[in-house]
Amino acid sequence: MSPALRLTISTPSVILVADAVIVALRAEDESGSFGILPGHADFLTVLTPSVLRWRAADAIEHFCAVEEGVFRVSEGSKVSIACRNGVLGDSLADLQARIDAAHAQRIDSGRKARVEETRRHAQAVRELLRYLRPASSTGRGGA
Repeated sequence: MSPALRLTISTPSVILVADAVIVALRAEDESGSFGILPGHADFLTVLTPSVLRWRAADAIEHFCAVEEGVFRVSEGSKVSIACRNGVLGDSLADLQARIDAAHAQRIDSGRKARVEETRRHAQAVRELLRYLRPASSTGRGGA
């Protein structure tokens, strides 16, 4: 039995945790919450949006919120998580604050994108109206 686990958590754009030495991990899939200890059998599952919790070799607990992901244990000691998006935190309160900030940033960026889309749409309508509008009636006789 291996004395420790090696944890890697990655997203398509960044590696959040790279080969960290841990002693235990808790995660959640469709069937519920589960724990992993050194020596675990090979295992593969799909994570639901949840908070991963693990204890490092120095007994400090760490957290990572994931939207979804693929969770794999191999060789009884390698834990790999590939997720769409993840946010790390040193405590649940810190994690909640980071998630709230990331959510606010996504909302703000979505709002900016919608404003820009509306501006471009209005500009396209103005261009169409200029093209379709008949020529100015200046120079014609009045009534």
